[in-house]
Amino acid sequence: MDFTYDDEQVALRDAVRGLVGKAYNDYEHRRQIVGEDPGFDEEQWSRLAEMGVLGLPFCEDDGGVGAGPVEIGIVCQELGRTIAPEPFLASVVLAGGLVSAAGTAEQRGEVLGALSAGDSVLAFAHDEPGRRWGPTAQKVTATQDGDSWALTGVKEPVLHGARADVLVVSAALPDGGTGLFLVAGDADGLAREGYSTYDGGRAARVALDGTAATPLGEAGADLTATIATVQDITRIMAGNQSLGAMQTLLKATTDYLKSRKQFGVTLNTFQALTFRAADMYTSLELTHSLVDWSTMVIAAGSPEEVAAAAARASLQVSRGGRHVGQEAIQLHGGIAMTAEYNVGMFVAHLTALDHLLGDGNHQVGVLSTKVGDYELIDPLDV
Repeated sequence: MDFTYDDEQVALRDAVRGLVGKAYNDYEHRRQIVGEDPGFDEEQWSRLAEMGVLGLPFCEDDGGVGAGPVEIGIVCQELGRTIAPEPFLASVVLAGGLVSAAGTAEQRGEVLGALSAGDSVLAFAHDEPGRRWGPTAQKVTATQDGDSWALTGVKEPVLHGARADVLVVSAALPDGGTGLFLVAGDADGLAREGYSTYDGGRAARVALDGTAATPLGEAGADLTATIATVQDITRIMAGNQSLGAMQTLLKATTDYLKSRKQFGVTLNTFQALTFRAADMYTSLELTHSLVDWSTMVIAAGSPEEVAAAAARASLQVSRGGRHVGQEAIQLHGGIAMTAEYNVGMFVAHLTALDHLLGDGNHQVGVLSTKVGDYELIDPLDV
């Protein structure tokens, strides 16, 4: 596999890095932005749209750019480098990805066109209290009355659910299976209660009480498989975002070791600390390899292959991210635990991404169910 970016991909990386770096390399500015609702910079959201970033995954007929997974991964990595709070992963990759995969041509043009232009924010309302990380809905139900549909139940947490202009809601169908529905942010019977998450993001409790909804795609169709595939793609893109955060943590830690003095010498003089930084680098590079590989699988692989790649990459991201994050805190010392210093917030964001669609322990469970699918290899049979 060739992991080298071409000229257009390098230009995209540099453009996004310049935009988000200008805004969020100043960590205090990020603290101010996430300290107020909606938890991100609306003007920055518009700048990303003007650059074409918000429309990257979607075809040109739907108002997008038609870029591939590598380009989307580049954007996620650059957003992760500064833990930019704009909801690209939740709104564009996850919610937008579902509309792109399941919506009618009219729905895609209307919803994705507005998203790509920066005029709209989408949110995927899927998680339910007491349930997590699966592709099905149970506690939110859909009922049909002629050509009309209504949803009832509670979704929580819904990332950026209080700000979203349109909600993509999963619901249990009358005849079985899980359907997807579009719900306007101002629909009757919709109640949203937003709150801050521990990494400075936003989530919401979304309650639906006979709320009018429009089926996404074919009415009554079971879209469980579609949800599962888009979740897998989002897992891989979350890995890209985590990778960017890990790169920043390693650089911040090595810079600190080379500048902070103890007993009259810089900390990198102590061999034990240098070895620990080297171990961080090893975890980062292992993660980098798997994330790049899994991103390329999206372009060429079947849904089953994408699912396997997502589980493998997510496990490494979980383990590697925790190792890099914990060592960054330990090697910085107490300063890393203060709100005024960015290391602790980077680690919190890595933890949030880890739990977004299944942490490392969950991925071990997923992978363990597939062990029997592989042939037994005799190491002595040469």
